[in-house]
Amino acid sequence: MIRDTERSPAVEVVLLGGVGEFGMNMMAVRCGGANLLLDAGVMFPGPEHFGVDLIIPDVRSLASEIGPLSGLLLTHGHEDHIGAVPYIWDLIEGPVYGTRLTLALLERRLAEHGCDAAGRLVTVAPSETVTVAGLNVEFVQVAHSIPDAVALAVHTPAGTLLHSGDFKFDQTPLDDRPTDARRLADLGRRGVLALFADSTNASRPGHSGSERDVIPALEEIFAGAPRRLVVTTFSSSLHRIQLLIDLAARFGRQVVLLGRGVVENTELAARLGYLRLPAGLQVPEAEAGRLPPEKLLCIVTGSQGEPFSALSRMAVGSHRHVPLDAGDVVVFSARAIPSNQHAIDRLKNHIARHGARVVDEGDKRVHVSGHGSEEEMKLMLSLISPRCFVPIHGEYRYLTHHARLADRVSGGRTQVLLAENGDRLCFDASGGWLGERLAAGRVLIDGTRTGEVADEVLRDRRHLAGDGVVVAVMVMDARTGRIEQAPELITRGFVIDATTGGLLEAAAVRLRALVEEAGIEERTDQGVMGERVRVELQRFLRKRSGRRPLVLPVIMEI
Repeated sequence: MIRDTERSPAVEVVLLGGVGEFGMNMMAVRCGGANLLLDAGVMFPGPEHFGVDLIIPDVRSLASEIGPLSGLLLTHGHEDHIGAVPYIWDLIEGPVYGTRLTLALLERRLAEHGCDAAGRLVTVAPSETVTVAGLNVEFVQVAHSIPDAVALAVHTPAGTLLHSGDFKFDQTPLDDRPTDARRLADLGRRGVLALFADSTNASRPGHSGSERDVIPALEEIFAGAPRRLVVTTFSSSLHRIQLLIDLAARFGRQVVLLGRGVVENTELAARLGYLRLPAGLQVPEAEAGRLPPEKLLCIVTGSQGEPFSALSRMAVGSHRHVPLDAGDVVVFSARAIPSNQHAIDRLKNHIARHGARVVDEGDKRVHVSGHGSEEEMKLMLSLISPRCFVPIHGEYRYLTHHARLADRVSGGRTQVLLAENGDRLCFDASGGWLGERLAAGRVLIDGTRTGEVADEVLRDRRHLAGDGVVVAVMVMDARTGRIEQAPELITRGFVIDATTGGLLEAAAVRLRALVEEAGIEERTDQGVMGERVRVELQRFLRKRSGRRPLVLPVIMEI
């Protein structure tokens, strides 16, 4: 598409993240004197991002161009929509608007980072309209996998911009709050200048289905599980957690929550009234191991194979209170993020070695997506009939698929704008076009939350220039996990002087002890053992030398 950098727009939208990728959802709307930010999410790193905790959009170019933001508007409380807020807090001059649960989740994150949110968070109910810097913004109820999700309708002098948020058309949601199709249709009749819509499931035919569609499969599993039942799902999937709690009460099982995320989110949702947890149903983690296995349901973190999650610790035999035994049933009630598939498969193998049975959506319908599929996307397009359409939220192939759906539904009448992160979309009463690009990048947040860098290269340069790199080479027996020779530590740029004499020898001794302390399941899992070595060696070196080198574990199996 040809760019027009000379034409003057009435309203601009800058895409900062979440376009051509999953996560980091963020976009800015500029109109008159209003500079609004819609969502501010994170993306979780892949295995190639050594020492990186989170990835967020780089908004410095935007801030230098437009100055402080007039306000932040949030669609819902998932981390890929709110997780970056603490890191850009100083750039937000105005209030932060969101629904009750969304702001409660955000407030906890802000408190963890020491951000003063007093008087800054404004709770808005679905169907309510607020005025931000002269623009009216309407919150429209949509169904998703977390309560209190909304779409955002920004009413500008040039026309209405509609941001769908994450949505699906579930006519029987657990909270009885379906997507407000009537209001969406009304907005469409009044005229929508541009629709920005979620493309996550653009390549999936049909409908995603209702959350209630998983009940028959889960009922069958509850009825047939002879021993302990373990279900892992996203800790923010509160509808799924409610469904599991209800089934546990019906089938006479008590519930134990394992993993920080699921414990914190469940406690918060129950306190606010979004989750019903009958008195006496939940048992403390420390008491779970003493209950008869056939009377226990464990709701745990770890659906993506995270090395230190509750399920991973159970699978390698290192959980303090709840083991996995033969006859247990472990249900993966969540979609597998493609980049995590190897870690998930490794986790399932560990579970199987204990004699436990693994059930996932390939076996039974134990998961439905919170994002609409093709037919729901067509319905959204038909209801809105936008003059312009911009697919967002998804890898580029999904964006193009969604673009084709829009062209098909409108019969070519809707102008489709395929864009990427950094693109500036310009609109006036006649339509839209691509303007001058903004420098869009990403910031990597390291695990200590003390340093931010623009990309991997800069992060590695900083480590190498300041603290160097330490490579821990360990030769281990692939079958037993035993160390076959003393760990070797290779350093580059890491200063060894009189004050740190004997440090490397002491570190090698600590690594050997670390391996010997681990169970056989941990020792024979390269992913788990490598992460433990990295974390422990980084902690040891920081404590003994005051430096923080880049630590790269290399485990050689023989």
